[in-house]
Amino acid sequence: MTTHARMIAPVILMIAAGTATGEACDSYVKHDPGGDYTNPTDREGLTVVEQYHFTPEVERLVRGSSGSLGADIGYTLEHFPNHHRALAAMSKLALRDKNHKPYGARYSIDCYFDRALRFRPDDARVHALFGGYLLGLGQSDAALEQLKEAVRLEPGNATTHYNLGLLYLKRKDYEQARASAHTAYGLGFPLPGLKNQLTAAGQWRDGD
Repeated sequence: MTTHARMIAPVILMIAAGTATGEACDSYVKHDPGGDYTNPTDREGLTVVEQYHFTPEVERLVRGSSGSLGADIGYTLEHFPNHHRALAAMSKLALRDKNHKPYGARYSIDCYFDRALRFRPDDARVHALFGGYLLGLGQSDAALEQLKEAVRLEPGNATTHYNLGLLYLKRKDYEQARASAHTAYGLGFPLPGLKNQLTAAGQWRDGD
C-alpha cells in the first residue's frame, strides 16, 4: 500500500464504522451480470439490471420498480458496486430521508461507498460522489479528502476541480479555491458560479 493510500484509508474506514453501528459490510463478490461499472465487458450485463431495477423513475427517486427505492438501488449496487448513477441516487435518498440506511436497502450508504472503494479504489468518480455525500452531511474535512483524491486520480475532470474549489471557498481557503477555479475553467468548465463567489468575496484574480 502506498503512503497516500495509507493516508486516505483511515478516513474511509472511520466514516463507515462511525455510522454503520456495527453492521456487516461484506466485500463485493462478482455477480453475473455484474462487475465494474467502468469496464465495457462487465457493462454488457448492465441493461438487464437497469431495465428492472434502476429505471429513470428510480434514479429520480419517484418510485421503486420492483420494490422500494432503497431495494432497487441497492440491488443495482450489489451487482455493480461502483455504479456511479446508482451511488448518486442512493446518496440523495439517504440525505432526503435523513436515513443512512434507506428503507429496503441491504446496507447503509456508507457501506455502499466502502464496498465500491474496496472494489475499485482508483475510481475517481466514486471518490467524488462520496465527497459530495459527506459534504451534504456537513463533514467538510472528510469530504475534502475524498475530493482531493478524486482530483489526483482524474486531474482532467473539470467538474471535480470546480466542486473542490467550492469546498475550499466554503472553508475560506481562498488561495486553494482560486487555484481550483483556474484549473476548472482552464479545462472548460462552463458555469461562472465559483468565479462569481470569489469575486464577491474580493478574492478573484486573473492568472493566478
